[in-house]
Amino acid sequence: MAAIDANERGEFLIENPGWSLDGEIIRKTFEFSNFNEAMGFVTRVALLAEPVDHHPDIDIRWNKVTIALSTHSEGALTDKDTNLARKIEAVGG
Repeated sequence: MAAIDANERGEFLIENPGWSLDGEIIRKTFEFSNFNEAMGFVTRVALLAEPVDHHPDIDIRWNKVTIALSTHSEGALTDKDTNLARKIEAVGG
């Protein structure tokens, strides 16, 4: 799978506010009203990630969950990352 180019990265960031680009990683922190809601979100993310065999890095801090995506096998940001990010946005944004 090929890395996405600068135009595709820019389009993704414009279309998905709150996501940021850090080298070959896209990242967003989602905030919830409490720990239980945050953990429910993490479970929804897991249910999205497992069938596509693409697992984000997840950092949980009480009511805040940070998702980071990069295609490690490619050493780059790919469509796998932006596609999963869009799905995650739909369940937690």
